[in-house]
Amino acid sequence: MMPDVLFCDNHLLVAVKPAGLPVQQDRTGDQDMLSLLKAYIKERFDKPGDVYLGLVHRLDRPVSGVMVFARTSKAAGRLSEQFRESAPLKKYIAIVQGSVQGQGVCTDYLLKENEKVRIVGAAHPKALYAELSWQARAASGGLSLLDIELKTGRPHQIRVQLAGRGLPIAGDLRYNSRREFDGRNLALHCYLLGLEHPVLKTPMRWTAPPPETWRGFFDTDIEALLKQESI
Repeated sequence: MMPDVLFCDNHLLVAVKPAGLPVQQDRTGDQDMLSLLKAYIKERFDKPGDVYLGLVHRLDRPVSGVMVFARTSKAAGRLSEQFRESAPLKKYIAIVQGSVQGQGVCTDYLLKENEKVRIVGAAHPKALYAELSWQARAASGGLSLLDIELKTGRPHQIRVQLAGRGLPIAGDLRYNSRREFDGRNLALHCYLLGLEHPVLKTPMRWTAPPPETWRGFFDTDIEALLKQESI
């Protein structure tokens, strides 16, 4: 399951993570994104020995979408700083339960305990501030398509914030979804990532459509959104 590579230079590698593929090796021992891309670099550039590839942000295993990796430690440091400062543009599409219109902003304080995240009060000493904005793009059959811009990057953030407002993501049984999506993954996809090149300092952005498992769900609306963002 080799991820699609969108961009590669001496500093960056940008690829699309398939849903169900872990970002890095975990206790399951399954194939992972980082190992596959290291193998890709080793083969493409005929590199001897170990290949360096820095992980600077994450996507949950059941989520798909665009990710950037650093090919040098210098690039890793500068990219990590961008993500710490919430500088990159991160846009997602999600299919959620319920019919929703309009747009809104979600601001919460999140706490992660025992692999699950919940919304808590701002006074909690371990809570992290989380913010996203959303816009409804379409609704049909008790489902809605949301266009989401992530302002911060907290674990399970989109999943928890939407579920907390009665809009759980299809397939997210952990956070109140009553509806499966493709049997094991979520209807959540990072379709756009924009950031400053860590060395050239030029703005860059990449888009990618959702996996084939999304076929039949808001196809026309998703195609229009991707076309608009690719201009």
